[in-house]
Order: sequence, then structure tokens, then C-alpha cells
Amino acid sequence: MGDQTMTSTIAANNLSGLTTAEAQARLIQFGPNAVVEDKAHPVRQFIKRFWAPIPWLLEATIIIQLFLGEDVEASLIAGLLVLNAVLSFLQEGRAQKALSLLRQQLRVEARVRRDGAWTTLPAEELVPGDIIHLRQGSIVPADVKIEEGSLLVDQSALTGESTSVSVEPGMAAYAGSMVRGSEGTGEVTATGARTFFGKTAELVRTAGSVNRQEHEIAGVAKNLFVVNGAMMAIVAGYAYYAGMSLGHILPLLLTILLASIPVALPATFSFAAALGSVELSRHDVLITRLSALHDIASMTVLCSDKTGTLTRNEATVNAIWAAPGFSENELLRAAALASDPAGQDPVDRAAIKAATDRGCHDGEMERIDFKPFDPATKRSETVYRSESGLRRYVKGAPAVVAKLTGVAESVWQPQEEVIVTRGQRVLAVAAGKERELRLVGLLGFEDAVRDDSKTVVSAIRGLGVRTVMVTGDNALTARSVAEQVGIPTRVCSSEKLHGIPGDDVLDCSVFAGVFPEDKIKLVRAFQRRGEVVGMSGDGVNDAPALRQAEAGLAVANATDVAKGAAAMVLTRPGLSAVVPAIETSRRVFQRIITYTLSMLIKKIEIMALLVIGFLLTGENPLTPLLMVLILFLSDFLTMSISTDRMEFSRRPNRWNTRSILLASIVIAVCKLAFSFGVFTYGYYVLRLPTRNLQTLTFATLIFSTQAAVFFLRERGHFWKSRPSLFLIGSSVFGMGATALLTLGGIFMPAISPSVLLATVTAGVVYFVCLDWLKIWLFKWLTLR
Repeated sequence: MGDQTMTSTIAANNLSGLTTAEAQARLIQFGPNAVVEDKAHPVRQFIKRFWAPIPWLLEATIIIQLFLGEDVEASLIAGLLVLNAVLSFLQEGRAQKALSLLRQQLRVEARVRRDGAWTTLPAEELVPGDIIHLRQGSIVPADVKIEEGSLLVDQSALTGESTSVSVEPGMAAYAGSMVRGSEGTGEVTATGARTFFGKTAELVRTAGSVNRQEHEIAGVAKNLFVVNGAMMAIVAGYAYYAGMSLGHILPLLLTILLASIPVALPATFSFAAALGSVELSRHDVLITRLSALHDIASMTVLCSDKTGTLTRNEATVNAIWAAPGFSENELLRAAALASDPAGQDPVDRAAIKAATDRGCHDGEMERIDFKPFDPATKRSETVYRSESGLRRYVKGAPAVVAKLTGVAESVWQPQEEVIVTRGQRVLAVAAGKERELRLVGLLGFEDAVRDDSKTVVSAIRGLGVRTVMVTGDNALTARSVAEQVGIPTRVCSSEKLHGIPGDDVLDCSVFAGVFPEDKIKLVRAFQRRGEVVGMSGDGVNDAPALRQAEAGLAVANATDVAKGAAAMVLTRPGLSAVVPAIETSRRVFQRIITYTLSMLIKKIEIMALLVIGFLLTGENPLTPLLMVLILFLSDFLTMSISTDRMEFSRRPNRWNTRSILLASIVIAVCKLAFSFGVFTYGYYVLRLPTRNLQTLTFATLIFSTQAAVFFLRERGHFWKSRPSLFLIGSSVFGMGATALLTLGGIFMPAISPSVLLATVTAGVVYFVCLDWLKIWLFKWLTLR
């Protein structure tokens, strides 16, 4: 029956739709109604792991080892290279996840008119020019221009606007929105990537922030390579001047090269982030991209969506004005009776809840007719049978309802203006006999702010992060919510984001009326100013900005598309989980900084000791085999820093390469004074043979590295917090293994226990004293 009515309407308006042949031709021309996904071959992705600064150094070392016939050492280093590549490959498994989810969301059925008859087809087969019919509960499968009827659509997943939108003839309904009421017929105007929804998918595909972690790893490797090159040049120049052969100095050059390679650096960064993600899961935060932990620690601006993030994404009655002759309870009861308890309209649910909470929704009459909200008439109405006859209840736009009751504007309009200035949607309610309606009053509806939003915004501010609200709602609604949650109320419209926004625009705290293109422009504008941007959201409209931001946060009620684009998913409603996320990520950042400092100091110390020892004695202070053992006992054991307990910074962390390098050089020089002192004592005082001197140097460097891990772990005194059990256990294992190797003569000549004990004792005293210098140095360099 419905299809027959629809057919006659379409025929009357000459909207006969396309023929099958026409549709096939347009399908070839425009492509399927789906989002195209670019796929990278897994093999190619894996091979790329071997093409970066750190792998280059390892690969060069393997070639030299094979050239020297040292197959065991070459095999060990090759194993390290493959291990790093596998870890890196496994941790990046979400390549096209967001696009895949977008494409799946387009896979819906559509009621289409083809060859003069109505049929049901997969949405992927829709083409521009198709005539489709939409009714309550339908997902709009493509951009459609409504020709007949009208729709009440929920576009919150696309625009972030919580209020349902009326789409009347001549207006467009966008793909991905939900039909909440009425029904209508229209012509498809855009499909696939050309739709509003598809453009969002394209934004997700092209969006993306710089991977700061990879950039910083490359920076560390580059600096070490420069130092390595300088050290090797000094050795080569001295050997040439002294007339030494290449075969004599090649093992030393190889040892220096090995000493400069931060083998465990990428793995440690990932390991620290992985442990941090496990810790965050206990705080209702799920990590989808490990490097995001680093980014959120540095976050300076959090762009928060309003609907469903700071608010509950549900309408509530927040303003009540009863007309003369009526009470508030009578107004709420009339509004509830004008609503449908079985429907999906959020306004109906809010009206019924408000009446129920007041206890004035009892004793309902028999409902004999109900007309849901119609965008054309801008009202909903019901008819009930009571003992005194039929009763009519109407709820809708104030001007429409007031006209039905004959009430003058001066009675209700001033009250409407007061409610509107609070950013609320106003509806009027009327009741009475079927032809004798009276205005009962006005209700103001708003998307309720979450109970904890104000506290959370304040806590985030206390951590040095600025919160900016970004919403598709109007300026009045946005300002009202901002006031309630404690965000400054300087509001900018989306037009301000066109072109290149200046600092005056970026100083706004609220951006209203924005679309996906505006959100991603805002994120990029902040990034151009040097900000590290977080973006929280829940809808399809947020996906491009979630991916573009360094720290994309999908909230608990987010769509699958938003979760796929984000780096973190908050499983607790609202933003409350952001606070522990910032704190934990900053603690992880501190661990990474500690490891990086320890690693750089160790590398500089070892390379300098190798060169100075060679210039002093003419012999290699360490063999390549001993250097490989140091890599295992030192580099990978110091990964236990990733589990350490330490304080986190109250301000956003920044990766300050200059400060890190300066601190590393100063402390490395101080450590070199100790290790070189032990070396010269063994050479001049104990007069140890070259091989035994190499054993002593090996033990000294292992102990020096372990000591540095402990006194670098805090920016204050290292005893400020208790080390983790895993860190202590790793250190004990490393020192125990070193004692076993050096005292037992395994892989090297043995040294006496008294020499080893004296070295450890002197080192403990020396490094405790060095802790005071560290505190002063870190304050001077503002390292936190």
C-alpha cells in the first residue's frame, strides 16, 4: 500500500528514476557507492623496516664482520637487526583501519526506483540520478536531494550537532545520517567519495600527523653517527700518521662502529609504550597506536568535541515556563502526553523523563491518535479519549503552536528569547479540547553537560594543557556549554578557519558551527604554530581530525569509524580518563628520556675511551666480541628502565634534542673521567697485559652503565623514588653475569676479585657524588 502511494506520487511529479542500462552506465562513470582504500603490500611494509639510519649501521657492521671472517659476531648482529624489524612491523597493524570501517558503514540496503518499479538494492549500486525512498529508521545511503515529503534526520555523527535537523523539499540529506521521523523521496546527487560522508573518508585517508617518535629516533641515530664519524676519523688519521696498517686498526674501527649503534633504542621506545598501554588499560584507556603515548605526554592543546564528549548527547529539559493559569507540573504532563514513549525522538524521551521525575505522568488516558513531529508542520500532536471527551495535546515550534492557540506574541516571545540566549532549543506545548487549544507553556531543551566535565577540564588545565571546544552546534549553545564546564567563552565561527587562521583566531577557546574540513584545518593550524594537538570526539565527523592530531582520543560512545581513526579509545564515558592518560604517558616519556640519556652518555663514553685508550697505548681497549657482549648486557638490560617508577612532569613534555645532547656530553665527560681513571690505573699501576686490561675495561663500562641508569632515573635525587623490582633484578643479573665472565675468564682473561671489588666500590662513591651535578645540570637545561 505504501509503495502504491509512493508510486503515484512519483509518477505525478515525473520522478520515474533510471533504467537498468542508465544505472550501469553511470556506475561505470562514477564508480560504486563506496570508499576506495589504498592497500600497501605487507612484504613491502616489512622490507621498509630495514631501510632507516639504525638498520644501515647494523647492516654495515654485518658486512665488515663477514669481511673479517667473524661469522659468529655477524650472526648475532643480524639477529638483532631482524628482531627490531619484526617488532616494528607487528606494532603497526592498523594501516587502513578507519577507511575499512567507513566502507563497511556504507554497506546498507536502499529502496530504489529502477525501470519504473521500486526495488531493494545494495547501497554500493546507487548512482547519481537514482530515485530512492527514505523512512524512519533508515540510514541515508548517499547524498540525496529531497523532492517529496520531508525528513527529520540525526546528523550528529556527521556534524556533531545534537539536535535533529528538518530536511524539506529542495534540501539535502547527507549520507551516513539517520532518519528519525517522517519519510520522503529524493534524487541521489552524490555517491562514494563525492558524498559528505565520503569526503570525510578521504580526509581520514589523507590526514595524519608526523610520527614524532620515529623522528626523534632518527635524530638520535644521526647525532651518534656524526660522533662516530669524528671518532673514526681521529683513529684513521692517527694510524696514518703513525704508519699503522689497515688490518691493525680495522678491529678498532669496527668496535667504535658497534659502540655507536643504539641497537635497543627502537625496541625500548616500543616496549615502554607497550607497558604504558597496559597500565592505561587499567584506567579505561585503550591504545591503538603505541607512539601516541609519546604524543599525549607532549600535548599542549586538547580540541574536544562537545556532543557526546563534554555532554551526554541526550536532550534534557532545563527550562520551564508555565503560561498563566497553568502549573509547571501541568506543563510537563501535557508535554509528555504530546510525546511518543515508543519512539526514538530524543525530545520525546526528554519530555517524558522530566514529567516522570516530577511524578506528573500518571493516570494516562487512552491514546487514539498520534502524529510524530513533522518538519513540514513543525509540531507533533496526540489525541486522547477522556471522561469529558476527546483531548488534544500539541508540542512544537513556539510560533506554530501559539498560532494554533491564538495567543499574542507578547505573552510568550520574551520568555522564548530568555531561553534561547542560554543556548537551548525551545518548544511550546498546548492542550485542550480538539478545537479549543490553550498555550500551556514553553520548555527549553539542551544536551546535558556531564557531571564530571568541569572537574576534568580543570584537572587537564592543571597539567598545563589548554582545552578548546569544537562543535557543529550554534554559538549560543556552544557558549552555554563552555560556561558550564569552565572553558573560556571566546567563540569563533567556522568562517574564521577559512584560509590560514592567525594567532587571534587560534586564541579562541570555542569554535562553533564547524564541519569535518574545519576541524582538520583547526588541528593543522595549531600544528603549524608548534602546538602538539590532542583531539577528542565520537562521530564520523571527528575521524579526519582524530587521525590528523598527534593524540586522537575516541570517547566511550564513539562510532567504529572514530575509534579506528583515533590513537586512543576511552572506554569510560566523557573525558575523565584523559587525566590518567596524560599522567601515565608523561611517566612513560620520562622513562624514554632516561633511557635515551643513559644510552647517549654510554655511547659517547665508550667511543671516547676507545679512541683515547688507543692513542695512549696503541692497542684496542676492547675487542669486537667484548663490544657485542656489552650490547647484550648493557643495551638490552637497560630496557628495564621501561618498567621503572618515577615522577611525571606537571607541564607538557618536550623532546629537546639540544638539551639532551648537552646533558649527555657533560655527564659522559664526567663518566669518562672515572672509566679512563680505572683504565690508566690498570695500565700504569697494575701494568696489566693488553688482554687483561680489556677485561677490566669491559667490567668498568658495564658497571658505569648500570650506575648511570640509577642516578639518571629521576630529575631530582635518584633515591627520591624506589626503583621497580624488574629494574633492580635486571641490574643484579647484569652485574652477576659480568662478575661471572670476568672472574671466570669466559670469552676473556680473568681478573682478580680484589680489582673488581675495588672498581665497584670506587664507582659507587663517585656516582653518588655525580648525582648532585646532575640535578644542577638538568635545572640549567630545563630538562623535565
